[in-house]
Amino acid sequence: MRIGVVADATCDLPHEFLQEHKIGVLPVAIHLGDEVLNDVRDPDATLRFYADQLASKGLDAHTVPFTAEQIREKFLADIVLEYDYVFCVTITSTRSAIFENATKASFAILNDYKNARARQGVSGPFALRVVDSKSMFCGTGVLAAEAAKLARSGVGANEIRKRLDELRENIVGYMVPNDLYYIRNRGIKKGEKSIGLLTYAIGSALDIKPVILCYRGETQPVAKVRGYRQAVEKMFRHVAGEIRRGIGTQHLCISYGGPLDQVAALPGYDELAKAARTHGIEILTSIMSATAAVNTGGGCVAVAWGGELNPFA
Repeated sequence: MRIGVVADATCDLPHEFLQEHKIGVLPVAIHLGDEVLNDVRDPDATLRFYADQLASKGLDAHTVPFTAEQIREKFLADIVLEYDYVFCVTITSTRSAIFENATKASFAILNDYKNARARQGVSGPFALRVVDSKSMFCGTGVLAAEAAKLARSGVGANEIRKRLDELRENIVGYMVPNDLYYIRNRGIKKGEKSIGLLTYAIGSALDIKPVILCYRGETQPVAKVRGYRQAVEKMFRHVAGEIRRGIGTQHLCISYGGPLDQVAALPGYDELAKAARTHGIEILTSIMSATAAVNTGGGCVAVAWGGELNPFA
């Protein structure tokens, strides 16, 4: 059985990993006034977006995921021909309509795939499972990477399904935003109140940065640290401690809202990388997607893995 993995463009994984494991990408359209950028996880295009458009147009941008019909068309055009079983991994349904659209599309795909395969001389059944990662950005990456690795190793579809259902309940993700002004004003435009006026005023005056937890579809601040670099260091040191304690995946994902050559210079990264090497954990580092950047601003650092949620210290 040919098993494939598809993820939406918010899924933060290295470009090389996506290509090596042939992970398909569902694009997200970013509307910037009269311009439209299709986010397909192209690293060069993403860096240009960070450099040329995010600061000037990001606050007014809005993102539009593939509709159910667009997802149906993409699957019937090639994916149902290349694979017999596909896991479609999406950002948490609490933050985007991608999961809902993909679920709607799945019914039409399963009704229509036989004709598409017959026209190309492809025999046999096709199956599709849409998986809500209950995470986002590099957290979605953790789940998609697990699915891709298991598929490559020859694990059957039922075993992969069971593993993903278990893992998505235990993806721990943290992020440190660099620009509270950007996040607060993006939140106002979207009707969110996660960073209130008083909290923002205090945080800006004292340069306080939050460490934000994403777990089981919900986000909340778990620490407030004076200074961006100090907050990143605290987050990375916590993750290093979790690795030493023992995590539930053989990889963790890091994404950064900017050039990747800056990640290794972030405070606390050396300790995290050393712990990962010692315990045989692969670090998958990627540029944070343009779609994510529209909501988090530049310079955001995120990290995620599969495992038990422990108190942040």
